[in-house]
Amino acid sequence: MLIFAIGLSCGPAHADRRVALVIGNSAYKSVPKLGNPANDATLIGGMFKKAGFDFVDVRLDLNASEMRRTLREFAGRTRDADMAVIYYAGHGIELEGTNYLIPTDAALETDGDVLDETIPMERALFAVEPAKQLRLIILDACRDNPFSKTMKRTLASRAIGRGLAKVEPTSPNTMIAFAAKAGSTASDGDSRNSPFAIALVEHLPKPGLDLRKAFGFVRDDVLRSTTNKQEPFVYGSLGGDDVPLVPARPAATGPQANPQSELRRDYELALQLGTRDGWEAFLAQYPEGFYANLAKGQLNKIGAEETRASAEQKAKSAEQEKARLIAERAQKAEQDRAAAAAKAAEEARIAAEKQKQIEQARTDAAEQQRKVAEAAAAKAQAEKQAAEKAKAELAARQVAEKASAQPAAKPAADRQIPEAENQKVAALSPAPASALSAADLAKAVQSELRRVGCLSAAADSDWSPASQRSLTLFNKYAGTQFDVKLASVDALDALKAKPGRVCPLVCNFGFKADGDQCVKITCRAGYRVGDDNECEKVQEKKPVATRDDSKKRDQDRKQSESTPPSSQASGQMICNQAGCRPVAKGCRLGSVPAPGLGTVKIPGEICN
Repeated sequence: MLIFAIGLSCGPAHADRRVALVIGNSAYKSVPKLGNPANDATLIGGMFKKAGFDFVDVRLDLNASEMRRTLREFAGRTRDADMAVIYYAGHGIELEGTNYLIPTDAALETDGDVLDETIPMERALFAVEPAKQLRLIILDACRDNPFSKTMKRTLASRAIGRGLAKVEPTSPNTMIAFAAKAGSTASDGDSRNSPFAIALVEHLPKPGLDLRKAFGFVRDDVLRSTTNKQEPFVYGSLGGDDVPLVPARPAATGPQANPQSELRRDYELALQLGTRDGWEAFLAQYPEGFYANLAKGQLNKIGAEETRASAEQKAKSAEQEKARLIAERAQKAEQDRAAAAAKAAEEARIAAEKQKQIEQARTDAAEQQRKVAEAAAAKAQAEKQAAEKAKAELAARQVAEKASAQPAAKPAADRQIPEAENQKVAALSPAPASALSAADLAKAVQSELRRVGCLSAAADSDWSPASQRSLTLFNKYAGTQFDVKLASVDALDALKAKPGRVCPLVCNFGFKADGDQCVKITCRAGYRVGDDNECEKVQEKKPVATRDDSKKRDQDRKQSESTPPSSQASGQMICNQAGCRPVAKGCRLGSVPAPGLGTVKIPGEICN
């Protein structure tokens, strides 16, 4: 019972649950890569693990969706935690007094993109909110931000600060530590890790050291290493009790039996710190002995891990660079294709415009010739009427003179007057004809209807019902409303203005649409045209080598050759402005009433 009681009194008390999330963003896609954040995150994550945290999640180079998902998952772990810590190293930005953390895939071309492509710092505060005793956020994100130099301002009055903005946590027992105080920027330093990260690893994990005092030591170290250019700053407040990141070790009771207890304690401290600087300090104090050899082994282990991490980072960077180059080449190829298509479309438009101008010039010339011909005909008719009138008047005078001179000749003169009037009526010329006759106009409209794919018959100058149906189809697909009962000059001009096919192309089974014509579908060896008018593999059948089956097969073949083929899927294609597709099974091509056009028929599907 005495031994059991001693064991209970000397056993460790119930430890608080501590969780940490570490994020390091280095490989930015739109701006130059940062050197230290990934290294700093690895260093800080190792510190939390050595400090005995129950859960440590280290994430590197996260895009926007990955950062949101990681913060959401970490918020679930803080619900039953006493202490929750988030460390972020990378780019940050301040917009109108609000701080944002920048993922690796952010472009931030305008200040409005900040709201869509970044993560508000309040999201991190929300993730640590459920912790019971301490909520700590450490931001090593005060670097000189390249996004703010290239970002376009949608409002001239919108402020984008240098560094991060000052924050005042509203929740109790909450601290926010900046690598540099509000409005200033932090340095990456000249070594593998930033001065801020090195100072954090040096002071935060000291057992029993209050966080406020630990961050004070961090501030002193950073000011000293940056020659007073960078001053870390802490926002928020804690209560009167000490709040260490690592609880103090219980004081040893009784006599010290081990003479190397101090050496062992220093070794365990260096082991808990787990950094190169810690082991080098230990070896400087204890250069020889068993623990010195262990420390050298730990240094070798750290060196191997650094080499591995560096090689992994280089491999990852090389892979990302390769992916970036492949994406840029694909984008350039797509841009070239788009430029070529745009150029071809512009050339086609220019050619159509020139053709329209040529046709307009021809139409204007024909109209001018018609007007000239009508004027000449009218002038000739007027001259002819004047001559006939003068001739009639002369004849009347002659008749009158003869009547007065020879009264007996009056009946003859009376007979001559009607003859002169009949000659006058017969001499009238017909009305001037138009420069383009109705037959020529009908033939020209039929030719244009054939060109745009709306008429399959030949142009024969006869404006038949087939021609009227073709013009009806053109009205439907071109959006015009010409009178289909006769060929008009306006319809001819509208047809000439179309550079290519207007009415859809319909192909029979075994053929497919290729531009303005149907071409036969050719399948490679072992494939045939299926019911859906696509090439499909021919199913091989293993023959059975028997005489009876061979005889029956010959009979079936002869019977199938002698009988007409059975009805199958049509395999026909129907095309319209949206493209071409196979005729549905159970359907066939035929003439169906056009919507809203009464008895006019157009090509379409007729289904069972």
